[in-house]
This record gives sequence, structure tokens and C-alpha cells, in this order.
Amino acid sequence: MENTKKLNKNSKIAVLMGGLSNEREVSLRSGKNAFKALVELGYKDVILIDVDRDIAKTLKEEQVEYALNMLHGRYGEDGCIQGILEFLNIKYSGCLVQSSSICIDKIATKKILSTKPQIPLIKSIEANINNYREKIKELNYPVIIKPSCEGSSIGMSKVNTPEELDCAIDEALKCDKELLIEEYLEGKSATVGVLERIKEDGSIETFATPILGFRTKTEWYDYEAKYTKGLTEFILPADFDESLTKQIQDLALLAHRTCNCRGVSRVDFLVVNNIPYILEINTNPGMTDTSDLPAQAQAMGISYNELVDIILK
Repeated sequence: MENTKKLNKNSKIAVLMGGLSNEREVSLRSGKNAFKALVELGYKDVILIDVDRDIAKTLKEEQVEYALNMLHGRYGEDGCIQGILEFLNIKYSGCLVQSSSICIDKIATKKILSTKPQIPLIKSIEANINNYREKIKELNYPVIIKPSCEGSSIGMSKVNTPEELDCAIDEALKCDKELLIEEYLEGKSATVGVLERIKEDGSIETFATPILGFRTKTEWYDYEAKYTKGLTEFILPADFDESLTKQIQDLALLAHRTCNCRGVSRVDFLVVNNIPYILEINTNPGMTDTSDLPAQAQAMGISYNELVDIILK
């Protein structure tokens, strides 16, 4: 039977965090921040759950009605927890099973986005342990090695020469059997949040946040730069002209819709010679003190607590 209960301040809400992925520590930070926001917003029956393999049992025992998903990476952002919540008839924030499973996979995401000729994509190949030496011949060095189903730049490496390749492949294979290898381009890193909120008339408004640009003290926007204060300078709004700004925001909305995302996403770009290449779509963006989406929301007058409320609703 479908859960028809209407969300209110007395609803039983679980903030899901932690989990089993390589992004566990980031998720714990996101979850604790979001929990604090819900309490401050006046929600009276909110619990924090550090997700483990007994999560279905815990959710049933706690009689959870709604789940605010603050999990990142495998099992939390790939359709797995979404499937459990569907099975238990618990309403949840963010993208549904299908779009979550697509967007966690960089290879699958690029295949879906490539159906839209207006979306620029960097030349890449998909590879594994058996074929990477042959397939990489299709690309020009330097390249970026990416585990296909990993987030937060975990397992990623820049490879400048063929001599560096095997070591980088070994590192990426610790995270995933399938790899996306892209040509490395020098440009400006940028990201755009996409949010959906319910208007007073009941319709859903989908909108893009201001563009966030980065200047990093590392060579590229890696895990260290993303989660270490002082290593990345946010440029908000990014220093693009009006025409390019609109193009990037429109592409973010198109990517969100093309992959059937819901509620919230964040689309990452690399802008090279005024061409905004889409890199990936994040369906559960970080909500830590140093995360991109809260900063983007703040730039358009949406506080952290308001952002959490929008995502929940």
C-alpha cells in the first residue's frame, strides 16, 4: 500500500548517513549538519541513522515514514538504498532508483548524455584490466583515470606519460573494475546545483543555482582540494559572461532532466575555450561545511536550513 501520509513537523524522519562507501566520512559530516538543520526547522521526530547492513531492520523498528538521504557513493547514491526504501514504502529525498544507478556510473551517464548532441563531452574511453593498454591508444596524453562508480575524486589520477599508466590503473581498480579514461584538458572547473521545489499552487519548479567556480592549490580538483579548508578558493558566481553563464545553467538543467533526476543534483563542468564540457552528475551532493551546493544556495539567498527543507520536501 502506498504511503499517503503528508509530511509535517511531527512526521518520523530518519537522516541516513555514513554507510559503507569510501565517502563514509564525508557522509557523516553531511548527515550531522542536515540533522541539526531539521531540528532547528522545528521537526520534532528526527533521528540519525548510521547506515549498515541491517538498515532495513532498523528502519522498520524505528517506524520511519520519511528518509532524508545524506549518503554518498556506493549503496547510498547508486539506487541500492532507494530500492530498500521503495520496498519498505518509505518516502525519501533525492533521485529515484533508475536515475541514481545511472548517475553513479560515469560511463553510463556519458552514454545517456551523448544522446543530446547539444551537450559537450570530453573524448574518453571505457576500459578494464584486460583492455586498457590497447584502448588508451585512442586518446592523447595526458589523461585522467576515473573509477566509473566512485565519487569525491577517490581513485582518480592524472597520467602524463605511458610509463605512469599502470600505477594509476592499479589505484583506480581498487575502487572499481570498470574505468573511464578521459583526455586531460586544461580549463576552469565549475559546478551548478539543480533543485526542485514545490510552489504554492502545488506545481514543481526546477531551477539552477549560480555557477560555482574553483581555484585550487592542488593541480586539479581532487579529494584533498574538495575537503580540506584553505586548498580551494570558491568563485561565486563564477567569472563567466552572461551568455556563457546561461548556457552552463541550461546544460545543467538539460542533464538533470535527461537522466531523469529528481529533487536535487549537482552537475560538474570543465570549461575549455568557452566550451562547457559536462563531467558528471552528482545525485546526492555533499552538504558539509565546505561543500559546493550549500555555498551555491547561499549565493541566491537560500540558507543552509532552507536548502535542507527544500531537499526534504
